[in-house]
Amino acid sequence: MASSICALSPYIPSHLTKITVPLSQRSKCEMSRRTFAVKGIVASGVSVAASTLTAEAQPSSKGFERLPFKAEGYNYWTWRGHKIHYVVQGEGSPIVLIHGFGASAFHWRYNIPELAKKHKVYAIDLLGFGWSDKALIDYDAMVWRDQVVDFVTEIVKEPAVLVGNSLGGFTALVAAIGLPELVNGVALLNSAGQFGDVKKESKTSEETALQKFVLKPLKEVFQRVVLGFLFWQAKQPARIVSVLKSVYINSSNVDDYLVESITRPAQDPNAGEVYYRLMTRFMMNQSKYTLNAVLSELSCPLLLLWGDLDPWVGPGKANRIKEFYPKTTLVNLQAGHCPHDEIPELVNKALLDWLTTLTPEVTLQTV
Repeated sequence: MASSICALSPYIPSHLTKITVPLSQRSKCEMSRRTFAVKGIVASGVSVAASTLTAEAQPSSKGFERLPFKAEGYNYWTWRGHKIHYVVQGEGSPIVLIHGFGASAFHWRYNIPELAKKHKVYAIDLLGFGWSDKALIDYDAMVWRDQVVDFVTEIVKEPAVLVGNSLGGFTALVAAIGLPELVNGVALLNSAGQFGDVKKESKTSEETALQKFVLKPLKEVFQRVVLGFLFWQAKQPARIVSVLKSVYINSSNVDDYLVESITRPAQDPNAGEVYYRLMTRFMMNQSKYTLNAVLSELSCPLLLLWGDLDPWVGPGKANRIKEFYPKTTLVNLQAGHCPHDEIPELVNKALLDWLTTLTPEVTLQTV
């Protein structure tokens, strides 16, 4: 979902808030859109021997409180016949955390305990990922939108703020426009999604017999062979660590906990087929839903917590979103693609500070 970012006008409206949070360490990595699509999903298809992790709460090497890892997961909700995993902690106005590609609720390990001190925090596993079922369906952005909309309606049951990283960010956006009365705000951390070219008209042509009966089947066979190899490659432990370190500028949090939270779900018998469907039917058809269209329908306040050193989704996209959508607050962070796990202390503070600005609006909506 990483997209090439066009050159932007240097003008940024002065009424939009911009905060810069420094952190000493930079990266000059560059990565193409295709590399992002492949490596992003590589992390979701892995399967290595699970390391031993206890369910007891343990501080990280940095001393932050961390969500206990539970091999059996936390809570489950049945949605459209599928088992959906989620975590819930704390009391107060609700926040729903939505992970990115290949991740799970456990990716918010350093955010849930801190945010739960002031809010009721939910973290959900999207269908096909984490501890949720690996359903054999045609995956589409609208599937995850419907899942989050129904989760807020049936489980949260009151107005909430949606927070998403990468794929979870785009999911939060489309869910917010699908349920405006129950979404008080959206926070995006290096969100997926592309701006569309409004001047470009889609061209459709009738499929010929050669394309339908010869070329299309051959293409599918070729894709299965190639993706089968990538899935096998992704099972190698060294590959997992390598991919994670490529998007964590400070890789000190690339640890056994993180690796197991990614690898354990891939032991599911359906993981390989889900990987194939995600790659061929979702990742290769991203232009169907554009940020232009989604942001045009959004009405709530928007927060961007952006890792400027992300080799997949650079700060240009954040600037363009802010320029396009007036009700935006931008916080620039010196981090990679997953700032919430790399520099959780700064992300937690920025998010909590922004949430206090929504309090009057939340009160009005919940009276």
